[in-house]
Amino acid sequence: MKIKNSLKSLKSRNRNNRIVRRRGRVYVINKLNPRFKARQG
Repeated sequence: MKIKNSLKSLKSRNRNNRIVRRRGRVYVINKLNPRFKARQG
């Protein structure tokens, strides 16, 4: 899982990426291709 300051660029890397807020953190998740997982901050 990558940890980035800004997830905007990571979201556009794949069509199936979703931005999700969990427990105050922002995540990018992709069920079809889990290598795009990322977390903000």
